[in-house]
Amino acid sequence: MGLFDFFKKNRTHTEPHYDVTNIRVTDLEKDYIFEFDLDTWIVKKMYEYDWGNSHYSREFLVHNGKKNLYLHIEEDDELEISITEKIGIRILGEHIKTLLQENGKPPEKITYQDIVYFLDAENPGFCRNVEDENWYEIINWTYLNADEDKLITIEQSGDGEFDATIGLYVPEFKISNILPQNIDE
Repeated sequence: MGLFDFFKKNRTHTEPHYDVTNIRVTDLEKDYIFEFDLDTWIVKKMYEYDWGNSHYSREFLVHNGKKNLYLHIEEDDELEISITEKIGIRILGEHIKTLLQENGKPPEKITYQDIVYFLDAENPGFCRNVEDENWYEIINWTYLNADEDKLITIEQSGDGEFDATIGLYVPEFKISNILPQNIDE
């Protein structure tokens, strides 16, 4: 043991998975904090989606002390970020859940709060909470308004449960000041 070895800390140090001088929304993980819409948010849960053909996306349950939102990140040809909040599926119309259960097909359009949303995509895939290794099967239907800046999603999980969210697409710069909760990473 050399003279200076005595002063070295005996711990393993791993390099962070992100550029510490430029943390991006694509670097988010559980317990990270960030700013959005003049508020500070913390990532409470992180989900991975496998859509097949090596196509993956991530979703984060985020909380600002008052409410929960979902931040969804998908990187295909370009980065696509959406912020949504959970709503009851029956708010979208009593007939929607029945159509899905009986026919397996959603309606072609949904009108919600005087905005018409058109069915844009149906995506079967698998989802998991990253703290758990169990993947479960899902089908996700995405509806977009005419300007394609607002969305509604309906998701059916393998056990026949339905969830719905409503929100909007946001540019990457709207998610700012991203920091890991534990800055010693």
